[in-house]
Amino acid sequence: MKDTDRSESQPLSERGSNRSQRPTSAAFRRFIASGWAEREEVLPEESPAAPYAAARRARVGAQFPGERLVVPAGTLVTRSNDTDYRFRPHSAFAHLTGLGTDQEPDAVLVLHPVEGGEQTHEAVLYFRPRAGKDSEEFYADSRYGELWVGERPSLEEVAALTGIRTAHIDSLADELAKDAGAGGVQVRVVPGVDASVEAQVNSARRGQSETAAADTKLAEALSELRLRKDDYEVAEMRKAIAATIKGFEDIVRALPRAVEHPRGERVIEGVFGARAREEGNATGYDTIAASGNHANTLHWIRNDGPVRPGDLVLVDAGVEVDSLYTADVTRTLPVDGVFTPAQRKVYDAVLEAADAAFARASQPGVRFRDLHAAAMEVLAHRLAEWGLLPASAEESLSEEGQYHRRWMVHGTSHHLGIDVHDCAQARREMYLDAELQPGMIFTIEPGLYFRADDLTVPEELRGIGVRIEDDILVREDGSVENLSAALPRRAEDVEAWMASLRQV
Repeated sequence: MKDTDRSESQPLSERGSNRSQRPTSAAFRRFIASGWAEREEVLPEESPAAPYAAARRARVGAQFPGERLVVPAGTLVTRSNDTDYRFRPHSAFAHLTGLGTDQEPDAVLVLHPVEGGEQTHEAVLYFRPRAGKDSEEFYADSRYGELWVGERPSLEEVAALTGIRTAHIDSLADELAKDAGAGGVQVRVVPGVDASVEAQVNSARRGQSETAAADTKLAEALSELRLRKDDYEVAEMRKAIAATIKGFEDIVRALPRAVEHPRGERVIEGVFGARAREEGNATGYDTIAASGNHANTLHWIRNDGPVRPGDLVLVDAGVEVDSLYTADVTRTLPVDGVFTPAQRKVYDAVLEAADAAFARASQPGVRFRDLHAAAMEVLAHRLAEWGLLPASAEESLSEEGQYHRRWMVHGTSHHLGIDVHDCAQARREMYLDAELQPGMIFTIEPGLYFRADDLTVPEELRGIGVRIEDDILVREDGSVENLSAALPRRAEDVEAWMASLRQV
């Protein structure tokens, strides 16, 4: 056989290992399996999140009595060729298990229905536990092997940590199929998370009708479960916000270095990212470090521009702590430490809009959508006073007008928690049209964005973009707390804060 024929007969899926020179001799296998110290297995204490996660599972189980609910953690995602992105479990899985960081790829939480008693379901967590050092997986499996990815947990350790019964992932297919199918136990799975798990579920429930609608309902219920945060979640959000505030302090101290660097925005991004990795799991989303006119691109994450003296830099960033709860804070900072009159004019208008939304949030019976309306009332009137609207503020605020939205096309608020845009699968009546309830955490983030090429605004305002974003908690008595209030908001306070940090 020609060498070319041999090469062409090798499947593409196997060619990635051509670079490998992994030893395979029987002597090597015997030797690597020997001479290791006995593993001392000390079971971890139960996670502080465990009782809260159990209560969440009970709440969702009560909505689907007699049904089997399948919540995958998700899989590793390829970044390029055979390298993966850092794993982050699906938010519903993390919420119902209390697991965070990079725990546990390919795992699946299943709520099995039970008859009688107070509980409607028994939770079982299926995953692949660590293999023994006498196995090929130990040294040869780059996805699970201990020599490649570190020591992985045992079934007993995860059970102790989560308070959930655990089982090997190899038993999942049979467990899903038990009593399922037409006329049997209905099975629902969170869609779009793990294709292989969905395939196993679909195989188990052959004959069930309207499975897509059933899965959508489960995803919706799990999203709405997060609309009101419990005490554990509020505490984790406070941790995330405290670390985020430290990150903003780091940014201010690094501004002189950012000015000197041709890609100063990357300096800002990197400084904040270091804080996020040191004190948390990562950033909760790609940091926006937008200097000058880049601030007028709402999701500017390229962050490759210079940071020039005299400009503003808009930084939208949040630390995600190990539990995966994330802050989401924006501050617009004068690079020189002092706002110009034009910058201050825009900044004060945005702050006034934010304060109006904050005041509206404290009123009884307020709906989530009302926060946006309060901010828009302010911005429409300020833009009218500046002569920028082609009609009155009142005409602009009408459904037929909306001229003021040219300079702020995004919304003012979104729910926040284990996702930066939390509860995204919730129904409109539970989200946008709902009254604010204790335990809700959301952002208030109005802005004004005057692009450099916008000929409808005075030249002095072109290239200025301002957003101010804070994270808000509804307390038990219905009042609201600005969780990120320790980060200065008023222009004069921002200037004083920046000056104090630069003196250190």
